[in-house]
Amino acid sequence: MSLALFFLLLAPGLWFWARPLLRGTWRRSAAWFAGTSALLLFAACFTFLLGVTAGASLDTEEACHQRGQRYDHAYLDEHFEETARLFPLRKPCNAGYDLVPAWVNPVLVAFPVPAVGSLAYSGRLVVVRLRRSREPRPAGAGLSSDGRS
Repeated sequence: MSLALFFLLLAPGLWFWARPLLRGTWRRSAAWFAGTSALLLFAACFTFLLGVTAGASLDTEEACHQRGQRYDHAYLDEHFEETARLFPLRKPCNAGYDLVPAWVNPVLVAFPVPAVGSLAYSGRLVVVRLRRSREPRPAGAGLSSDGRS
């Protein structure tokens, strides 16, 4: 139910994001690049939450046993600093098994990088548009042959 609600709320945002792609106007739209950046950052935050909460409904030891893995106290005591960091996310059961899915950490790098680039390009488009609007127009520019604009 909650996943369906999530996609129902996400659908309008994806529609407004995809329309400029279909029209071909996305290259000149600062809003499209800013929206792309926001979508990528939202996806990165959602992925981070999935990684942080991996196995969180249970005690870590119970989560490991539920997945058929041995919980190694000695290994975790020795590598406690690795599990306490925010990146890379780790919640190991033992040396060979981690509760955090393998795809989470690469996504946490792969999504914010283009998001920053997209936001920077959006800023560039805004600056270019402002500079063009401040440039003086030559006399008669923008007028039709009968003198009306």
